[in-house]
Amino acid sequence: MLGLSEIKKTRVYQKALQEGRQEEGVNLILCLLARRMCSLPPEIETQIRGLSLAEIEALGEALLDFSDISELIVWLR
Repeated sequence: MLGLSEIKKTRVYQKALQEGRQEEGVNLILCLLARRMCSLPPEIETQIRGLSLAEIEALGEALLDFSDISELIVWLR
């Protein structure tokens, strides 16, 4: 039987951890964007949900400079 430290090293555990971080990142980004720009169109939200973790982290930094949704749309392209 595997101990906790061995389980944490498995590919399945690492993938689940990555997916959890990505989902948390997306939720935070969507919350911040909604607060800054009011509601987001569903197609923009869908596009953000499809970003990789690295892209989500980059968007988290970039959104601090956005003044309106057009800048978000340009960034997403």
